[in-house]
Amino acid sequence: MTALTLTLEPIIHLSRQQFYQLCQANPDLKLERTAQGDLVVMPPTSGETGKRNLSISSQLWLWNESTGLGEAFDSSTGFTLPDGSDRSPDAAWVKKSRWEALTPDQRERFVPLCPDFVVELRSPSDSLAPLQQKMQAYLENGCRLGWLIDRKQRQAIVYRSGQPTETLAAPLGLSADPVLPGFQLNLQRIWE
Repeated sequence: MTALTLTLEPIIHLSRQQFYQLCQANPDLKLERTAQGDLVVMPPTSGETGKRNLSISSQLWLWNESTGLGEAFDSSTGFTLPDGSDRSPDAAWVKKSRWEALTPDQRERFVPLCPDFVVELRSPSDSLAPLQQKMQAYLENGCRLGWLIDRKQRQAIVYRSGQPTETLAAPLGLSADPVLPGFQLNLQRIWE
């Protein structure tokens, strides 16, 4: 099942606060909002995708726990990007100084910044083009490094701020240096 996009503008304009309230009133739905105000309803992931998402998030969490350089987030975390969109990457990381600059209230809502690092894992039912657009939007909003892992085509697309994308054929690992010093994502189980 693929994501469903609802165009609300110009009929309805959801403010950031209204979108947040909509998400709170519907906790069983995974919702995102594009910079144009479109509402994206995302289906739950399959078992295969879910276990791979957990592998990615766990590796990121373990690295972050050992370094203490920032905060790691799972796919349930909402980020309000500078362009006004509200997105939930499959895994994300924010540098410690940027996280600590947020107020306690800002930390309790959708995080009002773009992560420094994001990972999106393409599910078998996902179309590639919208994920590529989402990754590009992360970069345009301040993300320094992003990985789009495409199981379907057995490739990883690396997005770096100020650089062209790099497509790698079924790599066994990815290095996040220098953005996340020493973080190496093991992809062996992702390709299984």
